[in-house]
Amino acid sequence: MVNKQTTFQAPSLNLFGAGSVNEVGKRLKDLGVKKSLLVTDEGLHNLGLSEEIADIVREAGVEVAIYPKAEPNPTDKNVEKGLQVFREENCDGIVTLGGGSPHDAGKAIALVASNGGKIHDYEGVDVSEEPIVPLVAINTTAGTGSEFTYFTIITDTERKVKMAIVDKHVTPTLSINDPELMEGMPAELTAATGLDALTHAIEAYVSINATPITDALAIQAMRIVPKYLPRAVANGQDKEAREKMAYAQSLAGMAFNNAGLGYVHAIAHQFGGFYNFPHGVCNAILLPHVCRFNLISNIGRYADIASFLGENVEGLSDYDAAEIAINTIERLGQDLDIPSGFKELGAKEEDIPTLAENAMKDATASTNPRRPTQKEVEQIIKNAM
Repeated sequence: MVNKQTTFQAPSLNLFGAGSVNEVGKRLKDLGVKKSLLVTDEGLHNLGLSEEIADIVREAGVEVAIYPKAEPNPTDKNVEKGLQVFREENCDGIVTLGGGSPHDAGKAIALVASNGGKIHDYEGVDVSEEPIVPLVAINTTAGTGSEFTYFTIITDTERKVKMAIVDKHVTPTLSINDPELMEGMPAELTAATGLDALTHAIEAYVSINATPITDALAIQAMRIVPKYLPRAVANGQDKEAREKMAYAQSLAGMAFNNAGLGYVHAIAHQFGGFYNFPHGVCNAILLPHVCRFNLISNIGRYADIASFLGENVEGLSDYDAAEIAINTIERLGQDLDIPSGFKELGAKEEDIPTLAENAMKDATASTNPRRPTQKEVEQIIKNAM
């Protein structure tokens, strides 16, 4: 993969390890924040975690308002309501707490708070002009990488389409990955978010914008996930597995933030926007099918993936090694009880042309290694049904 010029973007500061969340208040104060909007989801709020974090922030002398309404696939309505709370409470900073959904919602709120208009105005690449207010992203899942990225994905409720907002200004100021916050994550969510991380690593590795830096990050993530994700699913209190998965998703997040993604995400976004299916599950279902379609674009890279996933491919042709990689991905999904296809979730074949058409317009499709026709995208979706 040859690039004339490359860049590498990530939050300016990232905290890792048990107990790192206790830094959040001090870090907000250092950033000059007087009052922060804490964006989270109802599940974490009902567990009391948002109040625990708010107390840490208050102890540092920073006021907090809580907006606990980020939905699993955050919508434009979530952003509008969160922005209203941000303004009414006179906030000047944001904390996001959770997985990809609260992070995406919080980043979108911050983007509109600093630039005006509506979130729909920023669909596309680098549309905004002003930096966002200070944003601290506290992660509670090991998968989305949203706390590292300049992506925010918001559902347009009228069009039933996920808007891919790719903007340098939505990169969080600070990310926190404390594995102790992940120990209570249910097995089903652990599996889906972990396979989301694997998808990020694989799509970044085969992306047309891959570089030696993103390769190093993606390769290490691919090595960690098959070894530690099953352990984290089997026992959520496995501290080593939780810590390793926190690092894996961080590595994968930094990789795709700079190399880009591909048609796994481009199609998954449509299922999320149209049916409100869980993002990680959509990626896990689609990953082997998109890999098989992409094989001819760079079969050597797919052969490499087999060894990164822990398979012995010595003496095999690239084609045979690549097939083993895809089989390994499929087996991992089966072992972790991922649905076998979208029909199981309630998708309808009559919607395939619309899903395919919208996928081809998705910003994440631009770095896929193979350029498909709409008919080919439709066939990928049919294969995944």
